[in-house]
Amino acid sequence: MQIGFIGLGNMGQAMARNLLQAGHQVTVYNRTPSRAESLVAAGARLAETPGDAAQGEAVITMVADDRALDLVLRTEQPAG
Repeated sequence: MQIGFIGLGNMGQAMARNLLQAGHQVTVYNRTPSRAESLVAAGARLAETPGDAAQGEAVITMVADDRALDLVLRTEQPAG
């Protein structure tokens, strides 16, 4: 399954890694791109925007709160 994962804090990192280990194709996005480095090294694809991450069959968001989710969903600029 192709899964987009937005939000790579402690919980998001672990969840995305488990999806990769289960054999899913995972595209990751985080407002701080360096948080995705270990996942990219493990086989994830880095999305430049939240919209890019949302192109799969499912999208998971794991962000701090409603404000963070609103900010991420309204962002269409490349990370960094």
